[in-house]
Amino acid sequence: MFKLKTLFVGVLAAAALGTAHADTLETVRARGELHCGVTTGFAGFSAPDSQGKWQGLDVDVCRAVAAAVLGDASKFKAVPLNSQQRFTALQSGEIDLLARNTTVTHSRDTSLGVIHAGINFYDGQGFLVPKSLGVKSAKELSDASVCMQQGTTNENTMADWARANNITYKPVVFDQFNEVVGAFASGRCDVFTTDASGLASIRISRLENPDDYVVLPEIISKEPLGPFVRQGDDAWLNVVKWSLHAMVAAEELGITSANVDQMRESTNPDVRRLLGVAPGVGANMGLDDAWAYNIVKQVGNYGESFERNVGQGSALKIQRGLNALWTDGGLMYALPIR
Repeated sequence: MFKLKTLFVGVLAAAALGTAHADTLETVRARGELHCGVTTGFAGFSAPDSQGKWQGLDVDVCRAVAAAVLGDASKFKAVPLNSQQRFTALQSGEIDLLARNTTVTHSRDTSLGVIHAGINFYDGQGFLVPKSLGVKSAKELSDASVCMQQGTTNENTMADWARANNITYKPVVFDQFNEVVGAFASGRCDVFTTDASGLASIRISRLENPDDYVVLPEIISKEPLGPFVRQGDDAWLNVVKWSLHAMVAAEELGITSANVDQMRESTNPDVRRLLGVAPGVGANMGLDDAWAYNIVKQVGNYGESFERNVGQGSALKIQRGLNALWTDGGLMYALPIR
């Protein structure tokens, strides 16, 4: 009887928690501000600029959702979180949305009470080394000391890859990302391993002499990065998921922040639905029909966001690669908005 009573109380508590976070859309509307979990500072993806304004590819997801829900891309609060804090903050309701270079995995989608809402960057784990180390391939790293961050997928991926390739290494693990960067920059380890996008960001923005370092050619994993929301709130999942798809769809249709007003005169039915000229799409999500227009007008399409933050218009100068549109040989493909 005691066990049954305890189980019943646990079920009620879980139900209450789910109910408390089951209407995020209305919570955000009532608050007038989106609370968005980001990194503690990751150039190109989520970092404050010299005026303290948060910028980056992931931050643009926050801005897009704020534009869709509140009509104003600036109505969001960036909540800096490290790797260990990010899922707890989302589970507890401290944040409404996690947009923090987070890899989508089976265990994260099925065991944490959270679920991914799309992919905004296709990545893979790589290796950054000083040129003075004299290696050309990750397979030459046997017995090297390897810096990495605790609580990320990098630890297990590195262990699996090293075991498969019969390579021994000395892990040097830190809780905080800044600690990992500092240790690598000071020479406490031979190698820095994390997502290749992170390596590009670190090399350009955090190392004193970027040309003294090289990213090795091996990519040892699939790291699809994307925003996460809590499970059990399908209406909010739809808002976040389709906000991201709207940015990709706009690029596919040639709609930019510069021409979006002109494109509202288009006779193309896909354009007219996306921009709210033909009504109904927004209403299905509990949004104004101008939801996607506001995203493109204030944030831009996916290609604009990519180039501005991590592409050729940025210091990182990352090639589109897998993040190009499907029509250009990449994986970015908007689901039909109809």
